[in-house]
Amino acid sequence: MKKLAALAGILAMSTAPAWAQTELSLWYHGAGNPTEGEILNTVISDFNASQSDWAVKLEQFPQGAYNDTIVAAAVAGNLPDIIDVDGPNMPNWAWAGYMAPLELSEGTLDGFLPGTIGTWQDKIYSVGLWDAAVAMFARKSVLEENGIRIPTLEQPWTREEFDAALATLKATGKFEFPLDLSMDDRGEWYPYAFSPFLQSFGGDIMDRTTYTTAEGALNGDAAIAWGEWWQSLFTNQYAPGTSQTAADHATGFIDGRYALQWNGVWNALPAIEAFGDDLLFLPAPDFGNGPKIGAGSWQFGVSATSPHKDGASAFIEFATQDKYVAAFSNGLGLIPATASAAELTENYKPGGPLAVFYDLSKAQGTLRPVTPGYVVAALEFIKLAADIANGADVADTLDAATDAINADIQRNNNYGF
Repeated sequence: MKKLAALAGILAMSTAPAWAQTELSLWYHGAGNPTEGEILNTVISDFNASQSDWAVKLEQFPQGAYNDTIVAAAVAGNLPDIIDVDGPNMPNWAWAGYMAPLELSEGTLDGFLPGTIGTWQDKIYSVGLWDAAVAMFARKSVLEENGIRIPTLEQPWTREEFDAALATLKATGKFEFPLDLSMDDRGEWYPYAFSPFLQSFGGDIMDRTTYTTAEGALNGDAAIAWGEWWQSLFTNQYAPGTSQTAADHATGFIDGRYALQWNGVWNALPAIEAFGDDLLFLPAPDFGNGPKIGAGSWQFGVSATSPHKDGASAFIEFATQDKYVAAFSNGLGLIPATASAAELTENYKPGGPLAVFYDLSKAQGTLRPVTPGYVVAALEFIKLAADIANGADVADTLDAATDAINADIQRNNNYGF
């Protein structure tokens, strides 16, 4: 009888249900991009199968509606466990109480590009598996035909060289414009792509020593010099202005109507297909304070209201493995966050067609101002860059933007600085 009772106990234990995994909700901005969704679902499936504590469930939103969805959920107290956030918006969401610092094992982010790590008040709140970079797209044959030096990462064009190159290319009469800046895209592209020019001049969107004012940074002598140069690009007919259409930007360089194009890595492969070995990806010019390009793309973080911050952080740490970083890079064409992951990719491995963008991001990548006030400051920069391009008085426009940014900072008690 005792043996039968013991056997019954063993059978009961073997048929008892295992503890269910605790569900973790993940909201993501990539709805409408099946490749992105497929890769993320692979990471989720692998994570869920790798341990018995957590089960991540994905919900995707269109990128255009994503930020508003997060804000509305925060107000309603209904944030998910895991969110993704556009890098420059992270400080605002952390300050507003939407996000909590990550709980990562020591060394998890060793070797990650600086632009992929979201830090606020000395704590890491988010991490990206990829970054993006901008370069000057050019044709080697066009530069050589016109006696224009091909710049390198070690020796970029100076302001004088760049201006002379634009004048030379315009004088040929072969191009509608020497340079395409994608002025049609009047959104985050403006501060991402154009404020590094301002920073290279020695100005900035705000004073980063205190983050409590834009005075002097956005309306000082260096900023005015930038504004006058920026305006000259349009008065000299070096670049199409704000009336440019998206279609013209999409095809103008490949069709040969633009000699140079300030463009992102996400548009690099079609240009390679069009021009092959004749295509060059050149570094940003140095306008006096070092060449700079934008950095900081979409990143994963944990919501402040999640009751399972340890599980949410565990998923993010799992996703930082090189094989997943490489998978996103291969699928999206963007820069892998680590050199070791780059070696696993088609485009960024040594000798790969886009390997130069990894080097550009590492050497020239510059974060937009790391402050909750960036959200408002970015809107002001978009407006001033368009207004100056359209002929507005440079000093007055910069002063007005400075006043608007300062007023917002004061209304928000210096955003915690």
